[in-house]
Amino acid sequence: MISDFRDGACPQHVDADLCIFGAGAAGLAIAREFLGTAQKVYVIESGGMEATERNQSLYEGTSIGNPTLDPATGRIRVFGGSCSLWGGGCVPVEGMDARDWMTHSGWPVSHAELEPYYLRACGFCGIDGADLAEGGFRNQPRIAPLPFDPEVLTNHTCMVSSVQPGATYGRQFAQSSNVHVLLHANLLELEASADGGSVLAARISSLDGQTSRIHARRYVLACGGIENARLLLLSDSVMPNGLGNQHDLVGRYFMDHPSGKLGTIRTDTPETLTRAYNWVPSSSDVPSHPEICLSPQAQRKHRVLAARVRAFAVEETVPSGIQALREFRAALKPQPQDESAELARRLSTRNNGEQSIFRPPPSQGLPRLALRTARGSADIVTAFIRKVSRKSTVASTRVDLIGFFEQAPNPDSRITLSDELDALGQRKVCVDWQLTELDHRTHRTAAALFGEELAKSCDGVFTLEPWLEKDGAGSSPLAGTAHHLGTTRMDDDPRRGVVDRHCRVHGVDNLHIAGSSVFPAAGWAFPTLTIVALAIRLAERLQAELETGAQAELVSESR
Repeated sequence: MISDFRDGACPQHVDADLCIFGAGAAGLAIAREFLGTAQKVYVIESGGMEATERNQSLYEGTSIGNPTLDPATGRIRVFGGSCSLWGGGCVPVEGMDARDWMTHSGWPVSHAELEPYYLRACGFCGIDGADLAEGGFRNQPRIAPLPFDPEVLTNHTCMVSSVQPGATYGRQFAQSSNVHVLLHANLLELEASADGGSVLAARISSLDGQTSRIHARRYVLACGGIENARLLLLSDSVMPNGLGNQHDLVGRYFMDHPSGKLGTIRTDTPETLTRAYNWVPSSSDVPSHPEICLSPQAQRKHRVLAARVRAFAVEETVPSGIQALREFRAALKPQPQDESAELARRLSTRNNGEQSIFRPPPSQGLPRLALRTARGSADIVTAFIRKVSRKSTVASTRVDLIGFFEQAPNPDSRITLSDELDALGQRKVCVDWQLTELDHRTHRTAAALFGEELAKSCDGVFTLEPWLEKDGAGSSPLAGTAHHLGTTRMDDDPRRGVVDRHCRVHGVDNLHIAGSSVFPAAGWAFPTLTIVALAIRLAERLQAELETGAQAELVSESR
């Protein structure tokens, strides 16, 4: 069932087998595995079915790093989580093995161990996992990608999911008798035992002042790469440095996928670089596209991190008829006007290199736009001829290259608490995002390799962006991609990680963490498919533990 904590129907004390905090991709993937079981599960979600500015304000914080990263953008408090903003890119992580040129690299689990869970994650995301491979999918897009020198670049096929977890699976949770989703409920603190070795209860509150305590046999934090760390640090009544933070690792190793313009290619055939890499339907009718990446051979040779690039043809002067047609088509599409849609419109930035799906409303009425479109019919016919000739609809000789990079794990890049308080009286987050010399060298090396190879493919000329000619000094023009990673990293050694290979917090026997905060290394891939795979794997383990515990209790009671 789904209920609103503000209604006052929730008792002051709740008992459950499992309590999950966060109803995003990770939290809902775990909860969905428990539907119809004998376990009593609570899912605690700060947001509601629609996003509001009031809830969103709880994400506000400060940024003191270089590059800067606003913690209030790129994530949203709503049932379904930040997947309400995602671009749908699905691809498994590549490069899980340790690399001798990158400190703190390597996962304690292998792709082979995760493969069965990747297959189940594909089902959750509504994509075909039959062609799953490490770092991509084996199925070929309808338009063949460019052939590259494998010593330099490679193509990885990605699938594009249309699943919005909240909307897609909301009815299943609403009809469930054993999984209870509680909306507008915020975790204040995980109350620990005297030695910090277990969680005794969780204190929750609404913005309107309703409070409750939840007692569960197992707890899972699934609130995202920033918030998971913040909530552990806020749970400091017993452990002054925060729960699970005995080695000062919680919040450290914060990573994203830095993105920025690498340069420009001048060419008479820009479609050579762009056509194959648009998101188009595949043979399975699920959109797919290849991504251009640095090959593993190039990474080893140059001792750099993983990276990918997207090529965007920059239109020259847009003919008036084409501009009128675009405005007319936009005007025909309904523009949602509620607070949730407006909030999503504000928060939605480039996803996977694509522009936001939200467009501003047209400045003119439909009749006037229709007249302008009719008058521009000659431009439209010309554009149609260009399109059937496999050219861009508007002439262009310029292609901008946008790079997306793996980030090196760095203990100085971190999430901490500021002294400023939010509406719940909780300390806000402070993001100190820091890059290393290896990151800067990767940006310079990758830009040169991408530019040279792509220019060669279209008989073009590549010009490097000026910022890449420097040695990383000064303010960075890079931006994040809302892939918040690493702040509760996975490692079997508690001196090097917050959680073990099973995502259990070291030293806390009944607390687990789900989501991208457990990633020990970033890779280049979009993280959601791996988030879901790890969540399903964790759910399987929790089911086994809870069932075994219940059986043990029955045996004890019968004696």
